[in-house]
Amino acid sequence: MRTAYRVDIVRAAEADLIRRLPAGTLMHRAAAGLAAACADLLGRVYGARVVLLVGSGDNGGDTLYAGARLARRGAAVHAVLLSPDRAHPDGLAALKRAGGRVADDPFDVLAAPDLVLDGITGIGGRGGLRPDAVPLARAARGSGALVVAVDLPSGVDASTGEVAGEALRADVTVTFGAYKPGLLIDPAREYAGTVRLIPIGLDLPSVPDIEALQHADVAGLLPTPGGESDKYRRGVVGIVAGSARYPGAAVLAVAGALRGGAGAVRYVGPGGDAVIARFPETLVSDGSPAKAGRVQAWVVGPGLGEGQGQAVAEVLASDVPVLVDADGLRGLDPETVRARSAATLLTPHAGEAAALLGVARERVEAERLASVRELAERFGATVLLKGSTTLVAEAGSPVRANATGTAWLATAGSGDVLSGLAGSLLAAGLGGRDAGAVAAYLHGLAGRLAARGAPTSAYAVAEAVPDAWRDAASALDRR
Repeated sequence: MRTAYRVDIVRAAEADLIRRLPAGTLMHRAAAGLAAACADLLGRVYGARVVLLVGSGDNGGDTLYAGARLARRGAAVHAVLLSPDRAHPDGLAALKRAGGRVADDPFDVLAAPDLVLDGITGIGGRGGLRPDAVPLARAARGSGALVVAVDLPSGVDASTGEVAGEALRADVTVTFGAYKPGLLIDPAREYAGTVRLIPIGLDLPSVPDIEALQHADVAGLLPTPGGESDKYRRGVVGIVAGSARYPGAAVLAVAGALRGGAGAVRYVGPGGDAVIARFPETLVSDGSPAKAGRVQAWVVGPGLGEGQGQAVAEVLASDVPVLVDADGLRGLDPETVRARSAATLLTPHAGEAAALLGVARERVEAERLASVRELAERFGATVLLKGSTTLVAEAGSPVRANATGTAWLATAGSGDVLSGLAGSLLAAGLGGRDAGAVAAYLHGLAGRLAARGAPTSAYAVAEAVPDAWRDAASALDRR
């Protein structure tokens, strides 16, 4: 599992380690790892043109020491000092001893470098780049060079993933000791490029701020039927979805549930004919959810349209886990959800989350981590916030950031498939946080498999879920 920690936690761990090591040891460890990563990216260091964008403090020191190592291997290294009087003195001296130079004309050296090291602000930066750094950042991006961020792209917030101003987009980020939330959560994540972690010996808490499941984690959570399994032991999921206007939502939610391992699916709603035509194994009812029969979990909301408050209320009154999506979220009462005895999983996109919080959609998109945490606290539920980074939050637990997906998943009906998939995992016995995180992971992986770099459809994503499941499950075989 990939884990991330807030800046204050990382700084405390660094301070503790620095007290136990000879002076400068930790910075030299970071610089050595950074220089090795840069050498690997360059392929051939001798003769390469490297520009260092150097801010004040330790981040600038890491950058200068790494530049010194590259200079000793024959690279032509020029340092652009954004605060010359506050540059790390020992790092600057090391660079000069190795043959590196301080640039007289920053824009001249940024005309044609092979690699640019972004050491402007690091993890302590807030509020975007300072005005004097913006032209240099733009020149670096426009140079065609490979841009490598030192610990974190300058201009993004390490602890929240927010970007409040201009930031320098990296091709690769080399981070030290631990991942920071901003490297896993958009909008900051998109500035980080490929992230490489350099261990430096930090002693970090066992409980992180952010988790990102990997294949092996998902494989360990996937429900597997045994020899004595029947449809009830595997889990029966009820789907309340679709309407005369949106019958496809019912089909897609049922598709997600069936591909997600449900032993059986009970469908309730007006889309029964469309569902049976595609999935004859579905148990269809046009009555009320309370009279549909035994289920281990409910999914309610996709494509319901307006005027379905009674169906939502019946589902929420049940004593089994419930997933609420789409139209089921409209006007949802926090106290009703908090009063439930069984788990509740809410799956809004940014617009629906904004309506539940009473804020603008733009705020949710800019402050994804804060928004999903606030929703989880307000409703006393697990919340899966869909988007470029899908986040799963539950009060008292680390937020889970999904590591899979593709922009091609932004297609009509994709969320309906996700709802059915997560509902089937709830019915199989996974808790709300695990069901949401595993469903998001498989859904994202299925999206990649279905798209393969080209447009796809929600139904194709559902059809790719078994391949995604097999791919994730194979991680246990590779151990």
